[in-house]
Amino acid sequence: MKISAQIREPIEAEMELFEKKFHQSMSSQVPLLNRITYYIVNRKGKQMRPMFVLLTAKLLNAGEVNDRTYRGASVIELIHTASLVHDDVVDESYKRRGFFSINALWKNKIAVLVGDFLLARGMLLSVDHDDFDLLKIISVAMREISEGELLQIEKARRLDITEEVYYEIIRQKTATLIAACCSLGAASVKPDSKWVEYFRTFGERCGMAFQIKDDLFDYGEDRIGKPTGIDIKEQKMTLPLIYALNQANPKDRKWLINSVKNHNKNRKRVKEVIAFVKDSGGLEYAEAKMQEYKASALEMLEEFENNEYRQALELMVNYVVDRKQ
Repeated sequence: MKISAQIREPIEAEMELFEKKFHQSMSSQVPLLNRITYYIVNRKGKQMRPMFVLLTAKLLNAGEVNDRTYRGASVIELIHTASLVHDDVVDESYKRRGFFSINALWKNKIAVLVGDFLLARGMLLSVDHDDFDLLKIISVAMREISEGELLQIEKARRLDITEEVYYEIIRQKTATLIAACCSLGAASVKPDSKWVEYFRTFGERCGMAFQIKDDLFDYGEDRIGKPTGIDIKEQKMTLPLIYALNQANPKDRKWLINSVKNHNKNRKRVKEVIAFVKDSGGLEYAEAKMQEYKASALEMLEEFENNEYRQALELMVNYVVDRKQ
């Protein structure tokens, strides 16, 4: 059995119902919108985020979920999908998960409007049912994602990023959404309890490990996930590169910064940067940090009875660092 099937097993029925509710939440009176949202639904990814919501709720509530849990899962998936649609426009990306992106098929203006529509549907889904506690969790996550992206752009211009700033960027850009999923799952069944913050922290640790794993893909020998060196071409300061810069002597540091800043489209130079980072121990350092976040997330689950929901969440944490794309 594939790991995704093992994780889904305890929530299989709930995931099927979630998919129906999620599809309904995107319905519109505009035929063009319905065509596009139908396309989005049919090219769904691994659905990690709604799985985090449902598994957290079931772990905390003796295997039971409620309508708020489904709404929380739908809202986070709407917001996440909207952010991907907008990202593809910003990055001028024409492929997403092996399919054409919305902007590739329907152009930028329609893609931006579809992203706006999905955001609005997510907000209204919470407001219409007075889920203001869930709305607050999601709104904070949206604010942090925007701040993280802008902080990364600002730092990429000057390449003056420290390890501390890097952690803040990935906490906001990536970890905050997974943190929101787990927090939503907890809030849906145990509102105003200590578990809302507890699972926000748990999700944040998973998200930090997830992003460091993404950074490591950039240095892979094969072209799994994303092409090797793409972060360097985009002047993104990832953990392996930051570590290499910190270890480098002044001459090598100057060469590295010059390479990333002025020669990031030169394939030969990018390969040299990758080799330098590897020789500096940057990959081992990032791997060790990723394992630290994974271990601290798993430790938080030890608080709970060792049932199928805890085991599925443990599989999720392990999957985050073991995945191949």
